[in-house]
Amino acid sequence: MLRFFKNKHRQRKMKKVKSGDGHALKPFRFYEVFHRSLFYIKLQENDGESHIYAVHVNLMDENYTIDLYRDGKHYARVTDPAFFPVPGGVIEVATTSYGLKRIHYVTEDGQEHVLSPDRLSAEGLRMRFDARFPKVSSIIGKLAIVTLLISIILGLPQLISLISQLPIIEERWGSFESPITLPAWLNTTVFIAGIIAAIERALTLKNHWLIDMETSWWDA
Repeated sequence: MLRFFKNKHRQRKMKKVKSGDGHALKPFRFYEVFHRSLFYIKLQENDGESHIYAVHVNLMDENYTIDLYRDGKHYARVTDPAFFPVPGGVIEVATTSYGLKRIHYVTEDGQEHVLSPDRLSAEGLRMRFDARFPKVSSIIGKLAIVTLLISIILGLPQLISLISQLPIIEERWGSFESPITLPAWLNTTVFIAGIIAAIERALTLKNHWLIDMETSWWDA
């Protein structure tokens, strides 16, 4: 049933994909590392020729548009989340407030392949760091998971308590008093640590419904 609704959602989004205007893809600049993501994949057309597809995401774009380029020319555009029909499957893209959570090529038989990031992008730099220092990279990844889980454990009861104090909620169900109350400085510290951990998860395209629960609150 869940797959059925996902397929319906994908089909609706694909119908909203607009054709590109053919403008050239701008090369990645080092100073764009904080707001721009660029990924590539090489696909073979039905005629046997191969073409380079590039997905460009401007994380500062207020319109939440995602662009697809083919051999360096603007090919298509749609709002986030994106489902671009391409040879042999679909390119799926989704973002969070902290970066990308999904940028996969899904084949017609269901196989998934992550696109390759531009080497100068934040994701590309993180991938190169992982290749050069795999042990340190693994430790950083695990610390990010622990940090987010701690943020959920400490923050969720306080968030529920805050929501329960809304008049419409309190009048009907009563208020909830959080068993955890942290001083402002500690809440701020946990919040900042959670942001850093969420960015780390986004750079490695890691997303789990529980681990990244807190990062989804803002997107909701």
